[in-house]
Amino acid sequence: MPRVVALYRYPVKSFTPEACDVLTVLDEGRIVEDRVLGFRFANSNVMNDAWSKKHEFVALVNTPGLARLHLRFDHKTLRLCISVEGTVLVNEALDEIGRKKIAAAIENYVLKLIDDNPLSSHPERLPLRLVGNGITPRYQDNEAGQITLHSRASLAAIGSAVGDNDLSELRFRSNIAIDGLDAWEEQSWVGRKIRIGQINFDVVMSKSRCLATQANPNSGKRDLPILKTLTHAFSQEKPTFAIAMLTCGAGGEIHVGDKVSLLN
Repeated sequence: MPRVVALYRYPVKSFTPEACDVLTVLDEGRIVEDRVLGFRFANSNVMNDAWSKKHEFVALVNTPGLARLHLRFDHKTLRLCISVEGTVLVNEALDEIGRKKIAAAIENYVLKLIDDNPLSSHPERLPLRLVGNGITPRYQDNEAGQITLHSRASLAAIGSAVGDNDLSELRFRSNIAIDGLDAWEEQSWVGRKIRIGQINFDVVMSKSRCLATQANPNSGKRDLPILKTLTHAFSQEKPTFAIAMLTCGAGGEIHVGDKVSLLN
């Protein structure tokens, strides 16, 4: 029987993950403390903390160099520390002054990037705005806040196709990684119900991928043709990896080691 082997949440959209032993899932389907903050362009039509599309944020899809940054977020004190190669860029609380300092630090970092810099030729995107209250999970790629899951066997299949047997699953930014399936078997679950631990989920769709997956999680460079590999090596119409799920009933906790089973 397949089991959960890794769990992740991402406090700031497109920044480094927090590996967890337990994830708490709300009844509405979002993960507690996941994507509670984001750096949005100034020219976004969304002026408050509401959800908006990833292309309105500084994100891995347009700024692969974000992968080099290391993030620590204290969920109790709402203090955010961001560093690069051991050097702290900013360490501030989420008050008005702290938010401006944090946004300015990320803005300065991005402006210094030589490749894939979405700010230097777009002054209308400045200044960046740090949005989110640090508590409410909100900035997932899909407005419904879908939880994502992939199998390690599917990851290994991609790794073999691109010639990297140590391909990092962090490229795909899933919340849940499982083992015990054949490669791509989880794709057959779309439209079905599954149970993880004590929580039931509707598997609503396959997860389409973007340029974010081509950013090396350590170097911040686009180094592997993940999208082309998915469409060519696996005959996919659109580059697809992982599945997206919504809770079916009450939320609860998911633990590393939990069993995963099909309900229908």
